[in-house]
Amino acid sequence: MKKEDKSTVIGQIAATIGEYPHFYLTDIATLNASDTSSIRRECFKGNIKLVVVKNTLFKKALEQVGGDFSQLDVALKGNTAVMFSDNANAPAKLIKSFSKGKDFPKLKAAYVQEGFYIGEENLNILISIKSKKELIGDVIALLQSPVKNVISALSSGGQTIHGVLKTLIDR
Repeated sequence: MKKEDKSTVIGQIAATIGEYPHFYLTDIATLNASDTSSIRRECFKGNIKLVVVKNTLFKKALEQVGGDFSQLDVALKGNTAVMFSDNANAPAKLIKSFSKGKDFPKLKAAYVQEGFYIGEENLNILISIKSKKELIGDVIALLQSPVKNVISALSSGGQTIHGVLKTLIDR
């Protein structure tokens, strides 16, 4: 590959890294053609961008982006496919569901919510991470719960007072 081509590829990878807040490094090398097509289809359905990269070019793209990504150097060996996503746990769920009964795809590392997760053993932790929208929904539900209880108590109390007054009037 020519030097100009390499710099173009590095620039494209760096732009993609800047576009997505989360990425997962996986190994899909031993998948056959139909499984590879299936995982690409599932990635497309889940709004996950799957890109097969050369490790050295990916390292250089990380350097262009800025920040300290040196913890990922351990995972950048062998075949590497990168899953880019806006949702923090979507690639982890996809890897888990797709690898049932199979050895691949394997999680090598992940950069999620400005944290590094190295190794396959972190897959269940990554699945349990909630997205920003899920966290906002949880906070809103927690805030609404006491208000709903107060309104419920007031409305039921009003009905009982009204019922007591009505029976007193009838007597």
